[in-house]
Amino acid sequence: MTVIVRDLRPHDRQDAEGFTRVRHLVLPFMLHTPESVAYDVLHAHPDAHYRPLVAEADGEIIGTAQVGLAHDSPEPGQGYVNVYVHPERTGRGAGALLVATAERRLAALGATKLFAWVLDSPGNRAFAGRRGYRPSRSAHFLRLDLANGVLPPLQEPPARVELRRGSDFADDPRPLFLLDAEAMADEPSDVAQEFTDYEAWLLETWKHPLFNAELTSVAVVDGRPAAFSAARTDGSTRYGTVMTGSARAHRGRGLAKLAKNDSLHRARAAGLTEAFTGNDGGNGPMLAINEWFGYEICATEVRHVRELT
Repeated sequence: MTVIVRDLRPHDRQDAEGFTRVRHLVLPFMLHTPESVAYDVLHAHPDAHYRPLVAEADGEIIGTAQVGLAHDSPEPGQGYVNVYVHPERTGRGAGALLVATAERRLAALGATKLFAWVLDSPGNRAFAGRRGYRPSRSAHFLRLDLANGVLPPLQEPPARVELRRGSDFADDPRPLFLLDAEAMADEPSDVAQEFTDYEAWLLETWKHPLFNAELTSVAVVDGRPAAFSAARTDGSTRYGTVMTGSARAHRGRGLAKLAKNDSLHRARAAGLTEAFTGNDGGNGPMLAINEWFGYEICATEVRHVRELT
């Protein structure tokens, strides 16, 4: 059986479905749809050079790779390659071929340091190690049973605080962009980000097909957004929070927890049955908040780094 690696064709429905199928089998705790996969390619920032790859055998997509540059980092030359292979199609060389193809492409773009998320299992970590990647920080995927779990009761906002929906900012979402940028800047990460491009944020976040403005909750203090919990849904029964955070001036007041609790309750009322989120392994405060909600860790990934010479 010959395995080939090629670019994903975003306008090809079968390609998008095959990419989504592999990602769902390997990462069932992340939300993807064929529409979101195609959208990510077609609306990526041009400086990111985002061109996902697929490994194909006998017409079947058996592996995927997200490949691009960290264009919004102040440190140049940083790229990423995240490879996932169909669990029943391993051992055929698809992963190795995807990595090699991605490395050549990123090196040609001037990348000197590559980052890769690797599911925390002996086989996956050994695969990365054989290719010169060394482990760095870890991150957890968490799941909450919305249908049967017990959420903390809804709380009354404190004085001067109002809970609003993301959709309330449809006419002018810039205040949410500024809040998101401030919260993102303080997220633990190997790669520093300068989140300053409002038009890119509109395309990649606000207009993303998975983003759900109705279920996104915002805590507003004296008329200004102070904390939020951004929601995504996949059109079925799955819900995810992709960012929960507060403005620096309002941290320590429990406003992010207030917003997330509001979003979770409304998600359950809307008929969603599973909630997912992710946490950096070193983000103790957010892990504690999610444990308070009833989330449980369902998988762990380890960030790996390789210096290109």
